[in-house]
Amino acid sequence: MTDFRHVESWVFDLDNTLYPADCNLFRQIDARMTEFIRNRLGLAHDDARKLQKDYYVRYGTTMSGLMREHGVAPDDFLDFVHDIDLSPVDRNEALVDRLKALPGKRYIFTNGSVEHAERVMGRLGVGELFSEIFDIRAAEFLPKPHRETYERFLGAHAIAPKASAMFEDIADNLEAAHALGMTTVLVSSNAQWISDEPSHKRPARPDDRHAHVHHVTEDLTGFLGLIETAA
Repeated sequence: MTDFRHVESWVFDLDNTLYPADCNLFRQIDARMTEFIRNRLGLAHDDARKLQKDYYVRYGTTMSGLMREHGVAPDDFLDFVHDIDLSPVDRNEALVDRLKALPGKRYIFTNGSVEHAERVMGRLGVGELFSEIFDIRAAEFLPKPHRETYERFLGAHAIAPKASAMFEDIADNLEAAHALGMTTVLVSSNAQWISDEPSHKRPARPDDRHAHVHHVTEDLTGFLGLIETAA
């Protein structure tokens, strides 16, 4: 078993982490982002896609770029892009049981919104198991992977980094967590990538290895069942 007896705070990304990437929810969100930009800025589809991905790389999220460059109200963007079909996400009783068994507190740390997180968590059946959802608003719209955002999250909940573990599907988003002393777990997948997604922003593959990643798993639920905890 993998030793997680030091962990008191369990930090989970939401999309492509708590649920499998092959649910393809983010593909829906991605398409909604393009549609939002096309409608708001009056651009052709291909031009909207290019701008979307450019802002994603430069600002960490597409929304941050739209806020800075075009004065887009974040709630307008978040409400639009998260208006998606959640039916591919099924209740996961095994995940519920594994999360319940974790000692200490559990947190969601997402670049999305609280409302989106709550809907997804409701589908999974894990809505009552988390102490807090730290979303892009709580981050004051400075997204992961900015180190300042991790420090704000840890400080807001008095979390000791060395007594915490963070689970993520994007390797870049674990660099700051590792640097701060958190145990890092990369949740990988063989799900099909979005073709024009920047390579360093894509969900991890099972064979990905990084110096700042302590553990890699294709199966979050299974992994949680194999770790040794203090309880």
